Amino acid sequence: MFVVSYLPTMTSCEGNKALSCFNAKINEIKQTEVTNPLTEVWKWVVDGKTYYYLTSECCDQFNFLYNENCELVCAPDGGISGNGDRSCPEFIGVIEKTLFWKDPRTN
Repeated sequence: MFVVSYLPTMTSCEGNKALSCFNAKINEIKQTEVTNPLTEVWKWVVDGKTYYYLTSECCDQFNFLYNENCELVCAPDGGISGNGDRSCPEFIGVIEKTLFWKDPRTN
């Protein structure tokens, strides 16, 4: 189960390292062609920890989850099976999902 909300702008409250890292990732995305579906970055808060989920371009590609230090944790979904890489931690609590950024360009 998860809760979805929307965070319209990135703030310094996010933590400098994560904010800096994901701003860099977003700037890299902006330099590439528009993807289909549009790339999104979601902030997940669960079990007292913060993660960032980055969507990939369609199809059969992993979507990646990073920790608050911008380190790759796992691929929770995507890939040929749609089940990710099956190396994610088991979350016990409710995952609170907040849209951190969505590519504003049209595809």
